Amino acid sequence: MEFSTACRLCPRLANFLDEVRQAHPDYYAHPVPSFGDAQARLLIVGLAPGMHGANRTGRPFTGDFAGKLLYSTLYQFGFASQAEPLNMAGQANAELILSDCRVTNAVRCLPPQNKPEPAEVRQCNQYLVAELASLPLGAVVLALGAIAHLAVLCALGLQIKDYKFTHGVRHALPNGIMLYDSYHCSRYNTQTKRLNEAMFHAIFSAITLYLHSLDPNNK
Repeated sequence: MEFSTACRLCPRLANFLDEVRQAHPDYYAHPVPSFGDAQARLLIVGLAPGMHGANRTGRPFTGDFAGKLLYSTLYQFGFASQAEPLNMAGQANAELILSDCRVTNAVRCLPPQNKPEPAEVRQCNQYLVAELASLPLGAVVLALGAIAHLAVLCALGLQIKDYKFTHGVRHALPNGIMLYDSYHCSRYNTQTKRLNEAMFHAIFSAITLYLHSLDPNNK
């Protein structure tokens, strides 16, 4: 199913966004589309838009702490043209371009208390199905957090018991996709030291090496 920023398939989320638009008329406050290279070999899947991040700017991981860590990391590893996701006005940086990378979320709408319900994750999964189907052979998916990990498995029709979420682990999926797991790069996870920059960068080092190994020009 083709993604639409006018999607209202989840009544709780659609009604909540109506309320958010009234309270914050300058916020984007609609379902957030994916961002990045349409032909990317790396797809990063997060949880959902943050209230003052993607829900405000209309771009995944843009405007909150998680985005600062993510986009600075993408820049360091050559997937982004710039490290800063925001411009001087505090809006999405139009000069930031992703190369061989696309960023999306398991749930496209801001959920109350940042907690989507299981039925909402399932409803939104049809959009992730389309994202995954568009990936080229040898693609990598990076799941940021357990919910994103489960959403990817659901979209591919795979059994959860066969691919347990574990930070730093990669799973070779039957369709040729390599699934990497990482704790979400949220402020909470970094403040509690569940995840630090070195741990996050290690995931991207592994992904970069894997993609590099698939390039016939590097043999």
